[in-house]
Formats: sequence, structure tokens, C-alpha cells
Amino acid sequence: MTKYIDFLKKAFNGEDTDFTKVNIRSAVLLLAIPMMLEMAMESVFALVDLYFVGHLKESGFAIQTVGLTESVLSIMYSIAIGMSMAATALVARRIGEKNPEQASRSAAQVVLVSFIVTFILSLAGVIYAEEILILMGSKPEAAAYGKNFTRIMMGSSTIIMLLFLINGIFRGAGNATIAMKSLWIANIANIILCPVLIKGLGPVPAMGLTGAALATTIGRSIGVLYQLYHLLIADTQIRIKMSYFTPDFPLIKSIVNIATPGIFQFVIASCSWIFLAELVATTGGENASAGYQTALRLMMFFMLPAWGLSNAASTLVGQNMGANEMLRAEQSVMKTVKYNVIFMLIVSLLFIFLGNFLVSFFTQEAEIKDFAKNALHIMSIGFIFYGIGMVMINAFNGAGDTWTPTWVNLFGFWMFQIPLAYFLSKHLDLGPKGVFISIPAAETLITVVAFILFKRGKWKTVKV
Repeated sequence: MTKYIDFLKKAFNGEDTDFTKVNIRSAVLLLAIPMMLEMAMESVFALVDLYFVGHLKESGFAIQTVGLTESVLSIMYSIAIGMSMAATALVARRIGEKNPEQASRSAAQVVLVSFIVTFILSLAGVIYAEEILILMGSKPEAAAYGKNFTRIMMGSSTIIMLLFLINGIFRGAGNATIAMKSLWIANIANIILCPVLIKGLGPVPAMGLTGAALATTIGRSIGVLYQLYHLLIADTQIRIKMSYFTPDFPLIKSIVNIATPGIFQFVIASCSWIFLAELVATTGGENASAGYQTALRLMMFFMLPAWGLSNAASTLVGQNMGANEMLRAEQSVMKTVKYNVIFMLIVSLLFIFLGNFLVSFFTQEAEIKDFAKNALHIMSIGFIFYGIGMVMINAFNGAGDTWTPTWVNLFGFWMFQIPLAYFLSKHLDLGPKGVFISIPAAETLITVVAFILFKRGKWKTVKV
């Protein structure tokens, strides 16, 4: 027992570890534990908002607004994740080569490029918030109700980007603990501020849905300040000096070459989810849309920890390739697959047997609950395949081979999932249920294709 406690302490404390030398099982778990908790905290943001706004007077409008805004923000997440892929791949490879100074320079350049891109896009979100909600399938009255929430959330895109990106830098360096703690700090602030700003307390007026957006933004901002302290001031393996922000165009070109397909990779997936959300809203109405968004938030609460576990493969592939340990890189991926399959099997059983209870925690409206429960049961069928697929995708990304998963996503989502969802929901008149069915079908296909390509081993030849 003492051995396991000491191991957990090591994982939580983030002690310096050479992940190219330690036992593979230990390497995966030392990274996976804080990474899973980090991603669990990211999913808590949406669930906390969903819980509080689900009890507002106009809960249908509120839940739909939160869900549709998150769907649009997923494009911003895609940019942040794509850039963080480049950061993780470059930093991990340089750390594997035992060159922390160049790892720090790479990190600074990714931050510089990402900040500029995201700032421009966030302005568009602030200006066209109401129009974006209507475009997503929201009714004019619902869009008018939720526009301030969307405006604030879109305006905070730069903060979202920094939170994702800097955590990607620390993960690449193998210091997943700092990434985890930043999300814990941000969530604690959000959980405290949500009831205060939504319902009001003392001199603080009740702001309703707008208060949820402010609480989330403030919480994330506090998390980013914690990250910046460790990135710029604290004595960590990655230590950025202000001079590192001077544009290094050859390095920027390398970043763009890795990040661009990485961004497309997640934009492709995110736009697919946006299309599905619009299809549910138009074929099933407001209650179907709210139920679907509730199911997605619950699904992502468990999916993000699984994604965190799969991030261990990204770091280990990058660092082991930097150390020229190709066999060890591949073995690390397969070990991560094993743990993710176990986790996703548990989640599948949880959704099948406790789906109604979980949905009831967020809404008491019978029709919304029925749609949400139905969506959970259908989507959970493909969870095990989803768990394998996300490890494969992260393995490619950790190697710097961001084009392969981009093409896989384009094929799986746009050439298979969207046509299937449209056919089932419209031509077979299955409505929202047809959309739900298309999700596990597409994820299974993507996993099979990604696994075959991983075994072919072309990723082992990528230089970054």
C-alpha cells in the first residue's frame, strides 16, 4: 500500500522523471493520472454551467444557449488544441534530445503565433454573437436571451487558447502536474463564482445566464495566471525568457507546418459536431436540442479524462522519438490503449445503467430527459472504439504527424458521419435518433482506419 501511495504522490507532485528510461507502465501512469484529472476539470466547466443554468426560469433557452455556444467555441478549442499539438510535439522532441532551452524557445514561439490568431477570431465572436446562435438553429427569441452569454464566452477565446496551449507545453515537457493544478484552480474559482454571479449575493446582483459566462471566464483567467507564473518566473524545466518571443521565422514555419493540419484535424471534427447539433435542433426542436446538448456535456465529462489518458501517448511518443527509442514509443502507445479501453468500458456501463439518474441531475423536464437518455444509451455503444481511436490520434500528433489523423477525420466525419446522420434523420425519418446512431458508427470506423495506419509505422519517420 505504501508503494502505491508513494507512486500517487510522485504523480501529483510532478517530480522530474526521464520518461525515456523508466518502466513503460510507470511512465504511462505518471503522466496519465494528472492528465486525466486535468481533462476532468476542463469538462467540469461545462457541467457546472449546465447545472446552474438548468435551474433558471428559461432553462430550455439557457441549456440550448450553453450547448450551442460550446459547439461554436469548439472551433476555438480546435485552434488551441492544434497549436498545443505543435507545442507538445516540439517540446517533447527537444526534451527527449535533452535540449530544454530549445524546448522553451519553441514554446514561446507557439504562444506568440496562437495569441495573434485567436485574438482576431474572438473579436468576430463578440460582434456577431446573436447571429451565430441563429445560424446554429436557435430561435430568434432564444438567441436574444443568450447573446450576452455567447458574447462573453467568445470574447474570452484568447484565455481559452492560453489555458489549452500552455498546458500542452507542460505536457510535452512531461510536467503534467502543473497542467492539472491550473485546471483545478480555475474550476474552484468557477464553482465559487457561478452561484454568486448567477443568483446574486449581497451587493452582487443576480445576472442569470450572463453570470455563468463571467464566472467561467474569471475562473479560466486565474488558471492562466498560475500557468504564466510557472512558465515565466518559477524554476521549471520549461522557462521562457522575454527574448524568446522575438519572432523566429524558421521555427514559426515548423510550428505552422505541424499546427495547420492539427487545427484542420479538430476543426473538421468540431464542424461535424456543429452540423449534428443543427440537425438535431431542426428535426427535433428545442427539447431535442437541449436533451442532446445535455447528453454531450455528460459524455464529454468522461471523454475528456479519456483524452487526458491518451495524451500520455503523445508525450511518450515525442520524447522517445527524440531519444531515438522507436520500439519504446510504440510499446507506450499500446500500453496506453489498454488502460483507455478499461476506462471507457466502465463509462459505457455507467451510461447504460445510470443514464436516467445522470440526466436527472441537470434537468427535470420529461421530454428533455428522454432525448438525453436516448442519446447517452446510443452513443455509449461506441465508447470502447472511441477510447482506442483517441490514443491512436494522439500518438500520431505526438510524433508530429498531424496530417494522418487530419485525413482520417475528414474521411470519418465528413464523408461518412454527416451523410449517414442526414440520411437516417431526414430520409428514414428517424429524426434526432438518426443523428445519435451516426456518432458511434463514425467513431468505430475512424478507430479501425487509425489503428491500421499506426501499425504501418510511417509516423516513425517524421522529423520536427
